[in-house]
Amino acid sequence: MTTPGTGTAVTTTAGAPADAHADWRGVAGEDADDLDTSASSFLRGRSRRLLGELLRPHRRVLWQLLAVIVVQNLAWLAGPLLIGIGIDVAVPALLDGDPWPLVWITAAMVAAAVLDAVLRYRFLIGSGRVGQAVLLTLRRRVFTHVQSLPLSFHERYTSGKTISRLTSDVEALAELLDEGLDGLLTALFSVVSIGALMLVLDLPLGLVALLGLPALYLVGRWFQRSSTVAYRRTRQTIAALIVQFTETFGGIRAVQAFRREPRNDRLHAELNEANRQAHHHAFWLIAVFVPSVTMIGNLVTVAVLGYGALRVMDGDLAVGFLLSFLVYLRRFFDPLQDIAMFYNSYQSASAALEKLSGVLEERSSVPEPADPLPLPSPPAGEVVFDGVRFGYGDATVLPHLDMRIPAGQTVALVGATGAGKSTLARLAARFYDPVDGQVRLDGVPLDRLADADLRRAVVMVTQESFLFSGSIADNISFGKPDAARAEIEAAARAIGADTFIRALPEGYDTDVAKRGGRLSAGQRQLVSFARAFLADPAVLVLDEATSSLDVPSEVLVQRALQTLLADRTALIIAHRLSTVEIADRVLVMEAGRVVEDGSPAELVGGTGRFADLHRAWADSLV
Repeated sequence: MTTPGTGTAVTTTAGAPADAHADWRGVAGEDADDLDTSASSFLRGRSRRLLGELLRPHRRVLWQLLAVIVVQNLAWLAGPLLIGIGIDVAVPALLDGDPWPLVWITAAMVAAAVLDAVLRYRFLIGSGRVGQAVLLTLRRRVFTHVQSLPLSFHERYTSGKTISRLTSDVEALAELLDEGLDGLLTALFSVVSIGALMLVLDLPLGLVALLGLPALYLVGRWFQRSSTVAYRRTRQTIAALIVQFTETFGGIRAVQAFRREPRNDRLHAELNEANRQAHHHAFWLIAVFVPSVTMIGNLVTVAVLGYGALRVMDGDLAVGFLLSFLVYLRRFFDPLQDIAMFYNSYQSASAALEKLSGVLEERSSVPEPADPLPLPSPPAGEVVFDGVRFGYGDATVLPHLDMRIPAGQTVALVGATGAGKSTLARLAARFYDPVDGQVRLDGVPLDRLADADLRRAVVMVTQESFLFSGSIADNISFGKPDAARAEIEAAARAIGADTFIRALPEGYDTDVAKRGGRLSAGQRQLVSFARAFLADPAVLVLDEATSSLDVPSEVLVQRALQTLLADRTALIIAHRLSTVEIADRVLVMEAGRVVEDGSPAELVGGTGRFADLHRAWADSLV
């Protein structure tokens, strides 16, 4: 496994990271404890851009919701003022025999309460719809973008990290949108409006009430800085935990076969403990911040109450007015705790957005051309490697390769592990672009072809023979999504898979189960060949497609290959020389260079490396 953004290989054993702490880095390789100010600003800016892009289509609705919440808060703020008027005006009038002031104040309070409830309902429904629309868009964007990224990205970015982005990180944002937005807008409006209202109602009392603002600012600033680091850390630790979990159960056969459960248990325990400590630190910050705000609020309340009581005794202030002021003061400080809770969700969501925005800013190393060139129709299938140089990182695999494969020719690549065979095949399928030189198909450079045209013309079948959950017919039809049932069955018959498919309980409608687990290795390979046959590419790349088969299965697959390779260009990577014998031409590779080139018969009759390999293979059959 390779840690994204670092280029550092991290060895894994039996489905778990060798270094339990190695995967705590995010998409850009950032570490919560090591980010400098500029890096943190960059990540925050990237997150805000993403959030702005997601919210932009809903601007009109958001402005409407802002108006709704403003009016709702005005109705909510009317309560304490009406209570004070009731005590200072309505009660004395009632004692004098006039009930109408109390009736009107009571009616106003009921109307304000109803308006508050109705508008709050409207806001919650509207904000919920916007939040779900944003999450839907985000999930689709991440899924579509990750799916479109090249093989190089997926080789360094583990499936566990991808799952973490689409689950825990999106859920962090969902929590913010579902629960935090309402509390934030209400709290901000309350703090600003009540602060201004207290100054307007009574300037001296208002100034006393605002004495706690400097202390609140210092406490809030400390919480902001500390929680930014803390919540980035929680996102990193939960991602590492998901990665380890996914790799362990994705490789459960290896785990159980090599009895790696104790080691994986220890690694999981370490990651789980790291996650617990990260969340514990985040909770500790809240545990310090919230009581601090409460304490400041209580001290300010005592000061206002003492000062107000002296003024009441002097006859300078009415009791009802002082009561209203104290209720407003309580409502002034309570939302500050709500803002803290929101900031809790915001920091978690912000850290998640950093990861998500990092994934979305990943750019393909094999981008589609802005002005693609067309292929001949139908494509002939001539493949040319012209001065191709390629490597992974600092390691050069193909130093300089010139090779031409005429249309319709079947070429077998032979050589030791690491000779460059698979790299050559991946370049032919444009999973990578060469560092220097060009790979051309029918005279057109692959990087000038539209992706759809390239994928129709070049198909790769790998050793894995990956099948998706669903029916056999569905899996074959991936080669041609609009194929009729008759075409699917004809492809299976041509390959020789029809007999075993019809013998299954539900025939072509049989569910292959997860990863094709209901079928044998040979059967899975025949289904993948039928898929490729239905796709009818001009160029077929077989990457060790028969290396994992037993002898009976290999015989079936060899027959299928004769049909599959007919009338098309083929590039076969094979360790089994029985597969090589059906080729028109054999290339023996060593250190990224072609050291022998000829027909199987020519090379077997010679004294080179292929002849030695063939003799060793023949001796093994005796």
